[in-house]
Amino acid sequence: MVKTTEFVAADEAQVPDVLCSICPHAAGLLAAGRCQPREVCALAMSGRQMDNFFRLNPESAPLHLADAHWERRAIAARHAPLEAVRALVADRDEVVRRVVATRLPPEELLRLRRDRDREVRIAVAQRLPVDDLISMAGDADYVVRVVVARRMSHGRLTRLVGDPEREVRKTVAQRLPAFALVKLLADPEPEVRRIVAERALPDDAAQLLADPDWTVRFSAVGRAPLAAVRTLLSDPEPEVRRQAWRRLAEADFS
Repeated sequence: MVKTTEFVAADEAQVPDVLCSICPHAAGLLAAGRCQPREVCALAMSGRQMDNFFRLNPESAPLHLADAHWERRAIAARHAPLEAVRALVADRDEVVRRVVATRLPPEELLRLRRDRDREVRIAVAQRLPVDDLISMAGDADYVVRVVVARRMSHGRLTRLVGDPEREVRKTVAQRLPAFALVKLLADPEPEVRRIVAERALPDDAAQLLADPDWTVRFSAVGRAPLAAVRTLLSDPEPEVRRQAWRRLAEADFS
């Protein structure tokens, strides 16, 4: 395990003299041109300068993984060896843990799937092996569940058909195979049913020609069998009637 040392930066108004005087890197790196006050500096209170430093001197990153300043720990974690980064999986700051979630191998991310920070869990859901995503399908935050729905295998995606959040079900409707969309025909949200109408098998789309929302009926016209579409030639909504006439006319000319 790499040993870490805690550093606290001085007031940046005093750079470069004060920072260079307390910096453990200055003696070896300043003369070599591998650090530069106000541009490439590990102790500056500037994320840009810190990132410049660790990008140029990644071997120094492990020394700052126990730094008092959260941003310095987070930036150092981007460049430190994976072995050292693993020690930060329970870091007190969520930004540091988000970096850890982008660095750990996917098979090690289960340790962070219940992190208290939503952004950490989102990072985990984006990289977790697909077979392990089921463990996050019940996450308390719907944004995490949307990410899960975008990546989950079709075979397990039906687990989210009854999700309480519309955005999750919309994602499910966009990804389920057409034959499985029957499970969402009666969804309470028109936005979800509209997606279903655009992708469903013809006989399933025909069931949506009587939907109370005209935009769903409009979308279903493009998928339903022609015989069923004829029932909408007298639909109360002009846009639906026009779409029905258009579909039938295209069929006649094909």
